[in-house]
Amino acid sequence: MTLLAFIGGSVVGAQHLPWWEAAPALRPVSLAAQFGAVGGLAVSLIAFAGITTGTMMLERRRHGALVPERAVTATRWARLAQGPWPLVAGALGLALVNIATLVLAGRPWGVTSAFALWGSKALAAAGVDVAAWSYWSSAARAAELRASVLTDVTSVMNFGIMIGAFAAAACAGRFAPRWRVPARSLVAALVGGLFLGYGARIAYGCNIGAYFSGVASGSLHGWLWFVAAFAGNMAGTGLRPLFGLSVEHSKPLAQHARVGR
Repeated sequence: MTLLAFIGGSVVGAQHLPWWEAAPALRPVSLAAQFGAVGGLAVSLIAFAGITTGTMMLERRRHGALVPERAVTATRWARLAQGPWPLVAGALGLALVNIATLVLAGRPWGVTSAFALWGSKALAAAGVDVAAWSYWSSAARAAELRASVLTDVTSVMNFGIMIGAFAAAACAGRFAPRWRVPARSLVAALVGGLFLGYGARIAYGCNIGAYFSGVASGSLHGWLWFVAAFAGNMAGTGLRPLFGLSVEHSKPLAQHARVGR
């Protein structure tokens, strides 16, 4: 349901994008252009170090100490299939995927542009003249709208991500879909999906396309996205009880470990 709402929000965002693009805007800022490739990378690494240090200090102040990772008793091959993987492995995986995307697609990794394509294709099939929208007026996007989604790099990557997520859940023995969802939780999924889809379109991407790929490309907008997303997450955490959702993630990490076991 969240994915369907995400697609709907992306389509509305695509239709409204010309209005946002006509609004006053700051010029693009490239850290690589400002400080050179090495200097731009150093600025981002310093920012990462500051965030890490601040997070560790806050964690110690709130909980007394950093909670170590849960001990893993599974064999190496079982852990490979079932997880959890080390954080370093995940970081290297993300970096390799982004490099592969740059080589194959000629642009940084993105996800949500495909959702606007899927939704627009669905509307076009229903008789809506989405091709007349400004968003689809460029030659490249018009070609995407006419072609099969299987020729769209982002769409094919998204299909792979979904299949991979199902496979990972199955290997870990955690594939257990629940079909009965409380009404308030369903509303939260729909509202959240709409906001995510709309926001991703007017921000030129999600936490992958706008944040991860933005920072990796040396664009300042990736860091601005991070600040806005962090504030939005805090607001969303406060709104969870309104939708009947738990606030387990706000408990100390030690309690999380006990719940997990």
